[in-house]
Amino acid sequence: MIKHFSSIAFLILITLLITDCARKGRPEGGPKDETAPILVSAKPPHLTTNFNEKEIRIYFDEYIKLKDLYNQLIVSPPLKFQPIIKPIGTPSKYISIKILDTLKENTTYTFNFGQSIIDNTEGNILRNFKYVFSTGNVIDSLKVSGRVKDAFQKDPGKNISVMLYEIDKEFTDSIIYNEKPYYLGNTLDTAVWEITNIKAGYYLLIGLKDVAKNYKFDPKVDKIAFVNDKIFVPSDSTYVLNLFKEELPFKLVRPSELKKGQIQLGFEGKPDSLKIVALDEPEKFKYYSVLEKNKDTLNYWFRENSKDSLQLAVLNRDYRDTVVIKLRNKEIDSLELKSSITSTLHLRDKFKLTSNIPIQSIDTSKVSLTTSDSIAVAHTFTLMKDKTGLELDFSKEFSKRYSLQLLPEAIFDFYGNVNDTLKYQMVIKKPADYGNLFLTLQNIKRYPVIVQLITEKGILVEEIYAENEREYTFLNLVPAKYLIRIIFDDNKNKKWDTGNFLSKTQPEEVEYIETVLDIRANWEMTESFILK
Repeated sequence: MIKHFSSIAFLILITLLITDCARKGRPEGGPKDETAPILVSAKPPHLTTNFNEKEIRIYFDEYIKLKDLYNQLIVSPPLKFQPIIKPIGTPSKYISIKILDTLKENTTYTFNFGQSIIDNTEGNILRNFKYVFSTGNVIDSLKVSGRVKDAFQKDPGKNISVMLYEIDKEFTDSIIYNEKPYYLGNTLDTAVWEITNIKAGYYLLIGLKDVAKNYKFDPKVDKIAFVNDKIFVPSDSTYVLNLFKEELPFKLVRPSELKKGQIQLGFEGKPDSLKIVALDEPEKFKYYSVLEKNKDTLNYWFRENSKDSLQLAVLNRDYRDTVVIKLRNKEIDSLELKSSITSTLHLRDKFKLTSNIPIQSIDTSKVSLTTSDSIAVAHTFTLMKDKTGLELDFSKEFSKRYSLQLLPEAIFDFYGNVNDTLKYQMVIKKPADYGNLFLTLQNIKRYPVIVQLITEKGILVEEIYAENEREYTFLNLVPAKYLIRIIFDDNKNKKWDTGNFLSKTQPEEVEYIETVLDIRANWEMTESFILK
């Protein structure tokens, strides 16, 4: 009996020990692994000369996966046949590369894996991993370097691809749309870049904000930068690449019916003379169209239509297209009005009411503006030029509260909808709640310029056009941090113009003042800057 009891106790003790050990072997929490995979070895070794193998094996310190490999992989010089790379889709501690081509003699080959190698557990990327070998006695060791900037924005962003295309007898500019580059680099988390293991020769150098990550230029979504002239390697030069988004040729896209009596037409390119003409419509057919601000969209409202479809001719300079939209919606949209403020009307702003439907008319006798003690205030309440809203103008008195009231049927929209009673409250702050900026700029190399005051997020606050030296005054600024952007308006059209790769047109030059301006309440800031 005692012996049996001892056996049971022994078993319980062993079980507890095993359980305790199991707990110790399963730590909970801890810092997240943010380290990319590390190369351990390769067969043949990295930077091998007189290479004559058909298979390469590259070993890492942890399990890795290959993601989007055949879009990411760049082999320089390009191979005729895509190598067989394994494993795809399953974790492994090594990569196998089987070469199917007959390699050129005395040539340095680079396998650049781009962003395709990630660790299996956390997805950390081994960025721009390269395996290099030479079929000759020497590894090509030439390089080019530089930095990337954005042509208009202050920050160019991360992971900008930098590419070299060899200029040979078969080279054409269209290569960037259809083929991967000869050599590849990347800015990663900085604005600087470097491409190594290059052979001597002439090249086209471009930068790409590559949305699809396929190393081909898609003007619809990608930003591009380029050096106008071909570059020669070796060179002591460093290159600045200026990223910009091209303006697309005009093209109609995505026509659709939003509500009964409302069509929305998307487009690409510049709608500089865009006109919409309804075809074969009744005599009483009425329409109105408005381009949405800062969007590639046109809204087209219509009424007095008796058909189940609408045929529209779209005209813009030399562009012409005809679209037919089937009409299925039965309900006309209701009128919605939105205030431009929540409560405070700043001194430099106007109170605005925007509408989801064009406004046909306003009965100003049903609009009143009063102070908080019910004293009537002289004002004008006018329809905006594009009929998408109304603007209130009046002489503001500081530290006062105002009430704007619109009685029923003060506003009639395009369909005949009217408003219910609407009330809006607003308060006017005193000048001491704002700051003023008096700015001078020295060493401006040419005129005219557009001097823009923007927020730290790049939102335009105010701009001043200058054709000669002057002071730039920005009054009643909301206390915040601001930046100064200068546009060199070389074509004198009073706006910034982008570039174009095929025409070898660079975007208009933009310069930022690096100093952040901290505008404070009840403060006048006087600043003078010398441009580079």
